[in-house]
Amino acid sequence: MGYRLSKAEGEKLFGIWAKRYDMFAPRRMEGEGCFSDTDIIRYGKITSPEQIVWDQKSDYSFKEVLMAINETLFYFTESQTAVPEGPKKDILIFLRSCDLHAVKRLDEIYLKNGFGDFYYNRVRERAKFILMGCAITCDSGFCVSMGTSQSENYDAYIKFGADEMLLDLKDPELEGDFTEEVPGNSEEGTNFASAEKVLVTPEYPKENKEQVILPKQLSNASFTNEIWNEYGSRCIGCGRCNFVCPTCTCFTMQDIFYRDNPKAGERRRVWASCQIDGYTDMAGGHSYRKSQGDRMRFKVMHKIYDFEKRFGYPMCVGCGRCDDVCPEYISYSNCVNRLAKEENVDEK
Repeated sequence: MGYRLSKAEGEKLFGIWAKRYDMFAPRRMEGEGCFSDTDIIRYGKITSPEQIVWDQKSDYSFKEVLMAINETLFYFTESQTAVPEGPKKDILIFLRSCDLHAVKRLDEIYLKNGFGDFYYNRVRERAKFILMGCAITCDSGFCVSMGTSQSENYDAYIKFGADEMLLDLKDPELEGDFTEEVPGNSEEGTNFASAEKVLVTPEYPKENKEQVILPKQLSNASFTNEIWNEYGSRCIGCGRCNFVCPTCTCFTMQDIFYRDNPKAGERRRVWASCQIDGYTDMAGGHSYRKSQGDRMRFKVMHKIYDFEKRFGYPMCVGCGRCDDVCPEYISYSNCVNRLAKEENVDEK
């Protein structure tokens, strides 16, 4: 069972959460798109449900909340190092089902891939996830094909309408906001114990406009297929597909030396892309993947083959952001479908 709150009660609940948590959700950033007169929807801190974009897919994923685009790992001097403090408050992240499935993929890489990443883990262990339903499918997503259109492992589900807010609460601490007095503030001392209890079921798309068929048994010929050169000839190596992807995890390191003291500085972990020049460069001038076709092959095969071979399920969650953001209109979903079609032809 869940709860039905009035719009005013929903605003009050968000006010309580804003004091206890840092809340992040998709927001419309006016004038921050590719051009000065365009907007972009990406994750930012919020304090009210009015700030959340409920009816559109975000251009960028929640990923930058758990792993900052540019993160200082430690500061150093001639003789000392110091690790920056982690988050001071717990975190609420509002996201859709495909992105919630992406959290599992990030956990596999940063927590279960032979070691636990200290910086990722200290943010991850303080994060709770609030599911946002999808009343209708987005244009480019193929979450139904990837089996990520539905989620059950959320901490809360919220649907905010014009006059009411529906909630399904699973996390005991969030549930406590309805059953315990809010301490330290007489104006908010009234709990929500009298809220109407109703059956609340998350909204999920039953089918997508875009459908993808995953190739089940890739052959050696798949890795030398001419389509990689075809797609690679169009790719400009900007890396935008990796940056908007909720499951890409590649990064590089930067050492920053301060101008006023060149013996002191900081080491930063910065997002990187397997599609850009220089990512696979090694000492001696060697490089694993010099052509854009090789890089395209690596990205696609990692999403649908290598990751699944290691962890038992595909890396891609079908959000469709890579297709949305590509300036050369290269379609990842079309590429996967072509691989599957050619595989079926070869089998016949």
